[in-house]
Amino acid sequence: MTDRLFKWYPVLFLLALAALTLWLDQKVQPPQPARDGSARHDPDFYIDDFVAQRMNPDGTRRYALKGRKLVHYPDDSSTQVQTPSFTHFEAGAAPVLVTANRAVVSRNGENVYFVGDVHIDRAAFADQQALALRTELLHVIPDRDLAKTDKAVFMTHGTSTVRSEGMEFDNRARTVKLLSKVKVNYASPVRYASPVRLPTTRRK
Repeated sequence: MTDRLFKWYPVLFLLALAALTLWLDQKVQPPQPARDGSARHDPDFYIDDFVAQRMNPDGTRRYALKGRKLVHYPDDSSTQVQTPSFTHFEAGAAPVLVTANRAVVSRNGENVYFVGDVHIDRAAFADQQALALRTELLHVIPDRDLAKTDKAVFMTHGTSTVRSEGMEFDNRARTVKLLSKVKVNYASPVRYASPVRLPTTRRK
């Protein structure tokens, strides 16, 4: 039942996040500063109101990331983004938009955390219904193609809804595991039948 319900889940979403973390880490790495032995967690640079894009070889957009502020910390090589807005573009599909209050990218992009009011939205396109996911924390592990949370999750696909406490999405296995307190309200897509044409009676 779960596999059937989640065939609509956007598999490319996790791949996009994985690529984003690696790309972002490469973009924000400055030349290695001299170490003085200090253990203080102080930023070495920041960028306000930034917009970054990655293009495909044909010149079309692949990713777009913007945020109110980007801060890099040299002691653990982590990066924090305030009010991140990340969009993944794909030909023939609706863009996938991920927003949160903040995002934290660890050293070498090994982990990325979207924190606070996390929204994932994909508009309807072709025969695919609109998709939305809401949670408070999303932990992405790119090397394992895994995204998970132990927080409450609310998903909608068209008029169907899913609620659960905790979720694990394994992109390699293409499975979604709902951890506990699962509530599903499945609504079949409405299909309108062709209008019935009644026979006409001719007056004599």
